[in-house]
Amino acid sequence: MTIEEGEAQIDQLPMDLLAHIFVFITCFKDLAQTSSVCRKWREGVKQSMGRREKLSFAGWKMDDKSTSRLVCYAYGLKELDISKSRWGCQITDNGLFQLSTAKCIANLTCISLWGMTGITDKGVAQLISRANSLQHLNIGGTFITDESLFAISTSCPNLKSVVLWGCRHVTENGLQVLVNKCRKLESINVWGMRIPLDSFIALLEIRPALQITPQSLLNIENAPLLPVF
Repeated sequence: MTIEEGEAQIDQLPMDLLAHIFVFITCFKDLAQTSSVCRKWREGVKQSMGRREKLSFAGWKMDDKSTSRLVCYAYGLKELDISKSRWGCQITDNGLFQLSTAKCIANLTCISLWGMTGITDKGVAQLISRANSLQHLNIGGTFITDESLFAISTSCPNLKSVVLWGCRHVTENGLQVLVNKCRKLESINVWGMRIPLDSFIALLEIRPALQITPQSLLNIENAPLLPVF
């Protein structure tokens, strides 16, 4: 094969190989710049997204539109992390609504919405309604209420672990519904929640093998409400 005058060698690569190379680009800013080079590279980036099983936006400054666009390309995705960090994702309910339309959502086994203070029960319920394969969910550091837990208990029968760290608006009622309906639930992180100790003992009566974190909660006699941070 000869290279036409003025044409870069990389442009001679077949699309499959080009997409394979782009899979190794983890910086989304670099991916955006790569996709803007030419039509072939844009298609290569799109195909590379389809090959990814894990995608994390934690630490990247992303918004609703850019996040949902990339996730829609990642049709083979299994794990999605859109946690908020200092300069990270700024996702709102609109973003969750857009994400819920992606083909990969039904196949996701792990989702992290850690610290996403811009989302509400409405957005969570919409996203979770299609996440029927979900096994692990981190929704700590958000302002969700029992309404989100009701939606999770209805849509996620395979749920094994859930992080509710600091979810102060969740009550014992929401926890009981979650533990009752999610029969595969193995562990739950309740650190920083405003829940009486008796409520956790009641959860263990429903499912004795349930691992409650922090475990020290269940070793304190006559403990008051959990500490609030």
